[in-house]
Amino acid sequence: MSSELIFILGFIVFILIMLSLDLGLFAKTDRPVSLKQAGIMSAVWVTFALIFYVLILNFGDLLHHVDSFAALQRINVEHFHNLKLNPNDFQGGLKLYRNNLGLEFITGYVVEYALSVDNIFVIVLIFTAFAVNPKYYHKVLFWGIIGAVLMRFSFIFLGSTLITHFHWILYLFGAFLVYTGVTMFINRNQEDEIDPENHKIVKFASKYFAVHPKFEGDKFFIKINRKKLITPLFLVLLIIEVTDLVFAVDSIPAIFSITKDPYIVFFSNIFAILGLRSMFFLLVNIIDKFHYLKVGLAVLLAFIGLKMLGANYVEEIGLTTGRSLLIILGILVVSVAASLIFPKKEEVKA
Repeated sequence: MSSELIFILGFIVFILIMLSLDLGLFAKTDRPVSLKQAGIMSAVWVTFALIFYVLILNFGDLLHHVDSFAALQRINVEHFHNLKLNPNDFQGGLKLYRNNLGLEFITGYVVEYALSVDNIFVIVLIFTAFAVNPKYYHKVLFWGIIGAVLMRFSFIFLGSTLITHFHWILYLFGAFLVYTGVTMFINRNQEDEIDPENHKIVKFASKYFAVHPKFEGDKFFIKINRKKLITPLFLVLLIIEVTDLVFAVDSIPAIFSITKDPYIVFFSNIFAILGLRSMFFLLVNIIDKFHYLKVGLAVLLAFIGLKMLGANYVEEIGLTTGRSLLIILGILVVSVAASLIFPKKEEVKA
């Protein structure tokens, strides 16, 4: 068995174990996830991401079974790392490669984690619009995230294949991200609304499936007169899955601006997605306080898009992955700080 296969299988086993523990710890409880639990789980997922970063720094070469300078040079070209390698210093090149891989992972993780906050805004709206009991949030998010992991896996490796065969698609991704960032900035003050009765997913499900008119605890399905019906809670799950699909269209091209290695894209995506649920419970009651965050995310997407469009000049102007990470962190810190320093004025009702 190759080191590459061991690395991937080990990661998948780790994810399955963590999801099983999560389901066992929280799914059987009949109470909403507390702020303390959310804080602990958020810290745990961030810690795991940092541990994984250290693993890549020390064993990242195992990911593609880099056992010779020829293999290192091949991966350097295939994944567009653009590292300056010395054929007479394989060990030095290996260290440079691992450091670069680790930096790409942590930068991608920060970008994905930040963009997932926008997802939280929408999820809060969905739960509120459908009047979902808070004690069922965890179950919906748990299964929603499993679906998101499977969808992201497909999207990432499809995107990697397209980039390998059609490098020009990166410019298409870049233009799309700039457009998305500009659109997000223009619409930053618009109030998002969800109409449960007229939602497209609800209409689609009502047309092709038997839908039960009311919630039945935490059940997704219910049997009445030997007929299986889907509950409103399952409709909420469907809407969240479709929402993640829409967000993936933004986030996956964004991370391809940082790394072209499909494994690193996948790892950073999965860590961010798995941390989304705990971050949701951490921010659900205070998310409105970060009203400048959408501006920050708009600037972030535009910056990443421009970086992709100017890929041929990025190195010339010194915009390395490390400096990009600092700029990304700066954008996020400024948007959060501005939200706290200049709180949103509450509307005075007549």
